[in-house]
Amino acid sequence: MEPCRPTKAIRPPSGPEWVHEIKHDGFRLLVRREGPRVRCFTWGGPAIVEAAKRLRPQSFLIDGEAVICRPDGVSDFDALRVGRRAHEVTLAAFDLIELQADDLRKEPLFNRKQRLARLLSGGPDAIVYNEHITHDGPTVFEHACRLGLEGIVSKRLDAPYRSGAAKSWLKSKNPLSEAVRRETQEDWS
Repeated sequence: MEPCRPTKAIRPPSGPEWVHEIKHDGFRLLVRREGPRVRCFTWGGPAIVEAAKRLRPQSFLIDGEAVICRPDGVSDFDALRVGRRAHEVTLAAFDLIELQADDLRKEPLFNRKQRLARLLSGGPDAIVYNEHITHDGPTVFEHACRLGLEGIVSKRLDAPYRSGAAKSWLKSKNPLSEAVRRETQEDWS
């Protein structure tokens, strides 16, 4: 299944129908568990696989970002890319697509996030719930930039999960972040 991809935004949206999440600098990752078997799509680490096996449900599909964080909490893409610290990789889980064979894609994001939070509550450290913020989007983005984060992803609370590019998920990137500099360098090479 193709994951939902955020559309680039010039300015983060505002309003009560939007929530905002930290945009981590890592590898996008879908984690599927079917009984004892766990598969990671795009990239995964052994700690994430073991953590998924320790979760109570026997069947789920989680969408998130595989990251390694520095001591200050900011994700470190270079540490992830090099792969020498695979034991430190965690999944910042931000959506629940399937649970116990129930397809949740038609449910609103609000419901999916509530179920994901319950699923991960008290679970293994290698899979963490990516919290959201309900404040004004431009203000959240400004604070994320000040902290040196890659940016934010704004999501509509009432939106279903759709594969491919979605206007219900909008990304705003910090122009000073390492990830944006890396993308710009790749564009010119």
